[in-house]
Amino acid sequence: MNERDFADLAAGHALNALSEADERAYQEALAGNPHWSSHVRDAIDAVAAISETVAPVEPPASIRASLLARITDLPQTASTEPERDPGDVEDYAAAGPAPVDREIEADAEGTPAASAWGLRRWFTLAASIVAVLVLGFGAVAISQQLTRPAAVVALEQITTAPDAQSATATMPDGAVVTAHWSASTGQSVLVTEGMPSLPDDQTYELWFVRDDTPIAAGIFETDAEGQATAVLEGEFHSGDVIAVTVEPAGGSPDGTPSSAPVVTVATA
Repeated sequence: MNERDFADLAAGHALNALSEADERAYQEALAGNPHWSSHVRDAIDAVAAISETVAPVEPPASIRASLLARITDLPQTASTEPERDPGDVEDYAAAGPAPVDREIEADAEGTPAASAWGLRRWFTLAASIVAVLVLGFGAVAISQQLTRPAAVVALEQITTAPDAQSATATMPDGAVVTAHWSASTGQSVLVTEGMPSLPDDQTYELWFVRDDTPIAAGIFETDAEGQATAVLEGEFHSGDVIAVTVEPAGGSPDGTPSSAPVVTVATA
């Protein structure tokens, strides 16, 4: 067995998805190649990360049926192992890993028996996919985590920080603007509700006002309901005033506000 085969078996072992024969092969390979143990740790860590991140969701029956249908379409290899009496099955956990015959393993490379590992690997990975789906569409949820807007991620990091703070200001037209910040993370986010939409040739621009000096911190737009979650570019400093101005599309051309702020939020 080569290292790639072992890595696949390690994944199946971590998911409790190996057959009896594969479990024995896994134990034998691990005993003969202790330096492959990193694959075991990686597989266990990956399964733990998925199970802790994803809420359980019942997958549609059609997914399991489709996967099993594909498996049955694969060419099958007749088993060469004799049938065993259930009473004769070894307790591998008690007996410990069986010794590995290096010469026999080397001779098996390139033979039909070796090609059976490819089919076995496919079944192992198929079982792993089913297990992940049962855990709650892990791949989909992880993908959603990775593709969340940067402002949403920043807001979550701020609100979970031990020094998270926020302040709210109300504009004359009734729009509500809330600034969230954390000095320990150096991040700040502005959340708006009911803020007026602007024409295409204008945009809202964010500013840190630090010691009476405005520092450009990015532009943002609101949706049809005047809502927006915008992360301020650059590092937040304690005592900064967060301000919003209306600027030409693309932001202030000279890096300084071209009009008075439409709203300011003090953080001190």
